Amino acid sequence: MLLNSIKLQNYRNYESLDLATPHMVNVFLGPNAQGKTNLLEAIFVLALSKSHRTTKDKELIGWNEESAHIAGQVDKKYGSVKLELSYSQKGKKAKLNGLEQRKLSDYVGALNVVMFAPEDLEIVKGTPGVRRRFLDMEIGQVQPGYLYWLQQYHKVLQQRNNVLKNGDARNDLAMLEVWNMQLAQLGVKIMIKRQHFINKLQIYAKQIHAEITNGKEQLELEYRPSFDCDASGDEAMLFDQFMVKLTQVKEQEFRRGVTLAGPHRDDIGFFINDKEAQIFGSQGQQRTTALSIKLAELELIHEEIGEYPILLLDDVLSELDRNRQTQLIETFQSKVQTFITTTGLESVDMEKLQDAGIYYVKEGKVSLSP
Repeated sequence: MLLNSIKLQNYRNYESLDLATPHMVNVFLGPNAQGKTNLLEAIFVLALSKSHRTTKDKELIGWNEESAHIAGQVDKKYGSVKLELSYSQKGKKAKLNGLEQRKLSDYVGALNVVMFAPEDLEIVKGTPGVRRRFLDMEIGQVQPGYLYWLQQYHKVLQQRNNVLKNGDARNDLAMLEVWNMQLAQLGVKIMIKRQHFINKLQIYAKQIHAEITNGKEQLELEYRPSFDCDASGDEAMLFDQFMVKLTQVKEQEFRRGVTLAGPHRDDIGFFINDKEAQIFGSQGQQRTTALSIKLAELELIHEEIGEYPILLLDDVLSELDRNRQTQLIETFQSKVQTFITTTGLESVDMEKLQDAGIYYVKEGKVSLSP
């Protein structure tokens, strides 16, 4: 998979950009606050139709502008694809090869990306919400139907919470039961996909982590549903377990006015040599865990779709010591098209990079010379 070009119009601080990116490694160099991260974000948005930095699409539109546009030409093993996204105050539109997609789940997956930024350390040491967002973004790329289920689940969740908050649930248990069934039906689909994804990610992450640590550390991942259940079992059994749990927490939900069980409260555990990395891991171990997870994503996506995704490294090489940086470069070298942002080339081991193009970013403009 190769992103040959990226075009931006009124996106963040880019008034207009038409950039060819034919190299396997593309390095964007410049001081902070010039637009390097915005450019990588635009590639991420082109793939997933949403940002990793904000949940508000309107923030992607340039200052005092009515709309923003992103377009890219992607070469895949089965041919070339043109992707287009438009954002306005009314919402967003997505096109594939000029045809508007009625459902975003039909658009997502045409371009696959893995983003690695300093804030990705929060996958290990951050809140459960950060880890759920990570799961949803990555599963959604390789299983587009997952995003539809997730969207429907959150609609049902919001309606169910409204009923609980308004105090209507005690008076209309039949209606609450309807919401329970819808929540469980959608929830079990999400949980099974999450368990399957984590099982696969674990295989690659464990091997990569062992390589980075010279066999000294063993990494294990654990899916942590919000209630005691078997998410690797069949859908019918998990549905029954979900419904039982909703019955058990019913009184608590009446008092608190919020849904207490379901995928919206899931989490992931990371263990290094049987000790929980979030609690007992050093900062170096947490960095290595995050790196292992990101490199594992590359391999998992390759297994799922038959080609490697685009790798986005946003000011992350300066955060890694030479050993981890070398491991990262050797992993993507010559097989994964990579986009790197950095404030200075001294933080990047340029001798190890092959087919690298260097671009200079200043005030929302990109050039081939300083």
